[in-house]
Amino acid sequence: MTFLGDEGRDVLIVNNILHGKLTLLGPTASVGGFFLGPIYYYFMAPFLLIFKYNPVGPAVMVALFGIATVWLVYKFASEIFNSRVGLISALLYSISPVVIAYSRSSWNPNIFPFFSLLTLYIIYKALVKNNVKLFILGGVFLGISMQLHYLALFLGFVIAVYVLSTFLIRYFLEPSKNILILIKSYLSILFGFIIGLSPFLAFEARHGFPNLKSIVHFIFQSGDTGLVNNFIGNISNVFFRLFARLVTHFPPPEQVAINQNLNTYIWYYFSLILGIISFLVLIFQYKQIIPKTKEFFESKYSAFLKLNLLVMWLVFGILLFGFYKKSIYDYYFGFMFPLPFILVGNTLDFFMRKNNFLKIVSVAVFLSLVLINLSGIPFKYEPNRQLAQVKAISEFVLDKADEKPFNFALITGGNSDHAYRYFFILENHPPVTILNTATDPNRKSVTNQLLVVCEQNPCHPLGNSLWEVAGFGRAEIVGEWDVSVVKVYKLVHYRE
Repeated sequence: MTFLGDEGRDVLIVNNILHGKLTLLGPTASVGGFFLGPIYYYFMAPFLLIFKYNPVGPAVMVALFGIATVWLVYKFASEIFNSRVGLISALLYSISPVVIAYSRSSWNPNIFPFFSLLTLYIIYKALVKNNVKLFILGGVFLGISMQLHYLALFLGFVIAVYVLSTFLIRYFLEPSKNILILIKSYLSILFGFIIGLSPFLAFEARHGFPNLKSIVHFIFQSGDTGLVNNFIGNISNVFFRLFARLVTHFPPPEQVAINQNLNTYIWYYFSLILGIISFLVLIFQYKQIIPKTKEFFESKYSAFLKLNLLVMWLVFGILLFGFYKKSIYDYYFGFMFPLPFILVGNTLDFFMRKNNFLKIVSVAVFLSLVLINLSGIPFKYEPNRQLAQVKAISEFVLDKADEKPFNFALITGGNSDHAYRYFFILENHPPVTILNTATDPNRKSVTNQLLVVCEQNPCHPLGNSLWEVAGFGRAEIVGEWDVSVVKVYKLVHYRE
């Protein structure tokens, strides 16, 4: 599991929640300068408590959500197509190295695939049964998804288009259908969405909607979203990566030269062709069931609802990335993670039912995908044991503090010190935070010793501009040790 600054920050906050300090704000978004809702912290809380404040607990929670997603992929694909598609999709999903990588550490986007698929499944069921309660429930899960990652905005757009397109087809064939049905569906989803997002909205209402203003500014004024010069390039890149990174475990395109060797060349075009064929099979099936008459509509309505969902999910899910101008990371696809596996499962099943030759080809492709993914399974490599390392380093720092008050600093290239501070708090010996002179004119927050962890090499703590070091004042080194993968320094005030 990963256990760095962000994971340390989360368990610090959840530790506070478990000790009565509740919060209505969640983690900060990676871009835009706004915060998410707090739901992920409350998912973490019981697992951190059950595991006696060991950060492994929330990682186990994420792993359980990952396993549940495998089952949900099977359930969803079986209902949309058949049980064989469900089995193929779920098996490929369960052994995808990228999926596994995002299912083994505690991080709010990591449970997004489960809630996005569950939300779509419930909305589909709501349309099948025309059930207001299910629309509300789908809205609730959409609100929860919005608290996990801001790309749930894309998911919300997909749902809105899916419901609208379904209604328009029905209205075209049955003009007597009242538009109030559509409005009722949207209002039910919105009502549920408000419930699911209520902790975040409560904070916003109490503080003047600072995060909603930041979100609106990010979308419409920041310049990070909107029309881009390479719109087609963006969506083609996302389409390729959706299948290549997730289903065929192709390396990040920016890290490889496609023509550097024959294997990479074959691997690239195998991924691309698999994605294109899966898309074309879906569109072929979709065209077969698009309603043409009222009688046709009534006989094909169920099939239309199923395939229409997949088409809207794929087409608009990818198109929306075309308006995003910043870097697109693999975890951004979280709301689409299950989709390429379902489409590939459907494609393999589609050709298996044609003739013996295509059945043999489909089985060969399936076995190739299994072998490719198993070869990249993360568990075959030696673990980094970040959690054990951070705990050991923290215990060493506390030992060198000699049970006396101390200040603490982390010199690093991009990490934060929250993971270390969490273990200091567990041992009831947190470091004293150095305050500025305006708040602390008598410098009572400056202790007689500063413990510094250096994650950089070389490292020069003396005279470092980091506030935790500079605020300590002129110092000298009285101890220096190599601990695990870092270097620990002990500084005291300089004596003339």
